[in-house]
Amino acid sequence: MRVSIPHTLGKDEVRRRMHARLGDAEDKAKGLLGSLASLETEWTGDDTLAITVNAMGYSIPCTAAINETALDFDVTIPPGVGFARGMIESAIREKGERLLG
Repeated sequence: MRVSIPHTLGKDEVRRRMHARLGDAEDKAKGLLGSLASLETEWTGDDTLAITVNAMGYSIPCTAAINETALDFDVTIPPGVGFARGMIESAIREKGERLLG
């Protein structure tokens, strides 16, 4: 699943905001999913962040790619989690827009 969040900030500003706010991401994931959630992040390039959310016995990998006019999230929905697709997309949009806002 791809979730694209348009912006007018430019790559450098998006990257700066992501680096500045990444430390709060795990706390936000726990707030959304409870104390059983964990979040792993790793920059795999200047403009690509690998993210893995572990919650309720599932591991959900995704990447966030910074582009000039959009922040693109590619999420791999594992079998058995399709029921939460809408909730996952909504959470990504909400958190991503807040990050860019």
